[in-house]
Amino acid sequence: MVPSTDLSGFLERLVREEGVSEIVVGVPRTLGGDFGFQARKVLDRLDALKNELPGVRFVEWDERLTTRMAVAGVKARDGKKRKETKRVGRVDHLAAARMLQEYLESRGDF
Repeated sequence: MVPSTDLSGFLERLVREEGVSEIVVGVPRTLGGDFGFQARKVLDRLDALKNELPGVRFVEWDERLTTRMAVAGVKARDGKKRKETKRVGRVDHLAAARMLQEYLESRGDF
């Protein structure tokens, strides 16, 4: 995880060192598909990143059910043994992986 205060620098290094040209950004829409408070915060930050990294294509991706699916998967595997703090980190990673998988499948790359 990259702290939001370090995000710009991290992405700039990633673009420069790894040749990244496209970044998928999860936008947390409501279940009704609307943009809530958190989604607007993400979109505002995304606008700033687009200005800072003009050569990068940013793809907005609906992430509304990825966390719920990741939580269900972690609970099914771990039962009640794992501490909640460890579970949260795993859930974030699994939700991000699910979002990326959905994106790649939509392009026919997966």
